[in-house]
Amino acid sequence: MSLFRTVPTAGDFSPLFRLLDDYDTHRSTKSQNTVRSFAPRFDVRESNDAYHLDGELPGIPQNNIDIEFTDPQTLVIKGRAEREYQSANADQQARVETESPTPDEESEVTKVSGEKRVSTTKTSNKPRYWVSERSVGEFQRTFNFPTRVNQDDVKANLNNGILSLVVPKAAPPTSKKITIQ
Repeated sequence: MSLFRTVPTAGDFSPLFRLLDDYDTHRSTKSQNTVRSFAPRFDVRESNDAYHLDGELPGIPQNNIDIEFTDPQTLVIKGRAEREYQSANADQQARVETESPTPDEESEVTKVSGEKRVSTTKTSNKPRYWVSERSVGEFQRTFNFPTRVNQDDVKANLNNGILSLVVPKAAPPTSKKITIQ
């Protein structure tokens, strides 16, 4: 008999939360005409004098990232992630032919006299993906700060796929007394 009840922790439900986060992305990949998009993950922390944002943007060059303020307290980070693959030896690609075609290739095989088959498979430069887990397409994240920030002194750095931003807090407005003449 156990003296303590087992209470589910957030770690037990993390696969479910991940599934819910990726639901919209999964739905958008079914349509070929839509632009794929994703939201990069960021850590946001606050210190006494600034907000610190650290986001994962692996493989995205600096010139594909735009950072701008849309209003005095709203920061928008957006850009585009592209993946290009090149074969090491494109000239030495092996082509495997079988006697009985797969169901996808049945329309590409024609019969010639008797039992002899001639394969007319098309050689495509476009690769066939077995698994595609990397984020590609356009991304955008919006951060609304609860206090005023100093937009002129924001510092951004991209190092090893981590975008680090330091957004300093603006000095609180001071009261200024005006004398009457």
